[in-house]
Amino acid sequence: MLQLLKAFQQQGYAVVYASPAEESDHAVDLSQLNIRAERIELNNASFDTFIAQLNPQVVMFDRFMMEEQFSWRVEQHCPQAVRVLDSEDLHFLRHARHAALKAGITANQMPADEYLYSELAKREIAAILRCDITLTISEFEMTLLQRRFQIPADILHYCPFMLERGQADFELPEFSQRQHFVSIGNFRHEPNWDAVRYLKETLWPLIRRQLPAAQLHVYGAYPPKKATQLHNDKQGFLLKGWADDALRVVADARVLLAPLRFGAGLKGKLIDAALCHTPALTTTIGAEGLYRDSDDARQRAGYAAAGVNLADAALVADDPAEYARLAVELYQQQPQWQRASQAAAQVIDCRFSYARHQARLSDKLAQVSAQLQQHRLQNFYGSMLRHHSLKSSQYMSQWIEAKNRLKDIGG
Repeated sequence: MLQLLKAFQQQGYAVVYASPAEESDHAVDLSQLNIRAERIELNNASFDTFIAQLNPQVVMFDRFMMEEQFSWRVEQHCPQAVRVLDSEDLHFLRHARHAALKAGITANQMPADEYLYSELAKREIAAILRCDITLTISEFEMTLLQRRFQIPADILHYCPFMLERGQADFELPEFSQRQHFVSIGNFRHEPNWDAVRYLKETLWPLIRRQLPAAQLHVYGAYPPKKATQLHNDKQGFLLKGWADDALRVVADARVLLAPLRFGAGLKGKLIDAALCHTPALTTTIGAEGLYRDSDDARQRAGYAAAGVNLADAALVADDPAEYARLAVELYQQQPQWQRASQAAAQVIDCRFSYARHQARLSDKLAQVSAQLQQHRLQNFYGSMLRHHSLKSSQYMSQWIEAKNRLKDIGG
C-alpha cells in the first residue's frame, strides 16, 4: 500500500488515505509522508459529504470488501472518478486452497471447481467487474481471472510489489556470519499460522535430527497463546514474536523457511529474503508469482549471460522429507548457499523494479482516464452488476445505518 501511495504522489496526485480501521501502534505516520489521513465510518451517510467535498479524480479501494462498502457512494457522488480496486491477493483463491487442504486434498496450484467457485469468489469477481481497473499482484492470478472467469484483460493491470534495491540499509552478513533458520509472518494471517504449526509438527523435527545445534527463530506480530506455547528451547524452536526490524532478523539468518501450504498473491517474507540476499526454502504455492525471469528481453539476456537463474533464489519442495533434505543442504553447503544468495540479490531489479512498474501504472491510469466513458461501455457485465448489486449494497447499508440510529436513540 505504501508503494502505491508513493506511486500516486509521484504522478502528481494529492493523496488522502481514508480508513474505517482502528488505529494501531504499529501504523505508519502518514503525515510524515505528506499524506492526509481521515477516519471514515461504515454504513454511515457522513461518507457521502466527505467524498462529495473531496471530489477525487481517482478512488482506490483496498480489497473487495471496501469496494462493496463504499463504491456505490463514490459512483453516486463522483461518477467521473476512476475506480481502482487493489485486490492485494485473490481472497477466494486463498480460501479455496485452505478448504481443500482441510479436506485432505493437496492442491499445489489450483483447487477443484467445488472449492474455487465459492460465494466468496462471486463477491470478489463482482467487485473486479464493477471497477474500472483492478490491480493484480501476481501473473498467476491474472491468468486465472482471464481464463477461468473470463475477466476482460483491459480492466486488469499487473502491479506487483514495487521495490528498489538497497532497502536493507545496512551491510549484509556473509555466509559465515549468519546462523540459524528464520520464519516470519503475521500470526493473524491463517497461512502463516498453518506454516508455523507445520514446521513444529512435521518439518523442524526432520531438520533438527540432522542439524542438532541449529535453531529456528519464529517471528510474527500478534502471536496467540497457542503459538507461544510452541516455544521449546531444547528443540531449538524459538517463538520470538514481534520483530522491531524484519529485514534485520531475516538478514541475520542463514536460511528463511516458508513452508506455505495454501495462500495467494505474493509472499512478503520471500521479498524480505530477496532484499537481504537470504536464500529461502518454500513450497510451490509460496514461490508462485515470484521467481519467473524478467519480461524484459534484454534484461533477461543479461542475467543469462551472467549465469543468474532467479529460480535459484529459493528452493521449492512440497514433500516433507525433500523439504528437510534441501533445508540441510542449503544451510551447510556454502557454494549452494552462495549461488542462491546471488540469485536472490537479482530478484528485486529483475521482477519488482519500482521505476518500471510505477511507469506502467501511470500509463494505465492515464489511458483509462482519457477514455473513461468508452472504457466503461466496453465492460457491459460490469455496468450491469453496478446497476443491480450496488443498489442492493446501498439498501443494505442504509438499512444498517437506520438500525444503528434507532439503537442510539433507544440507548
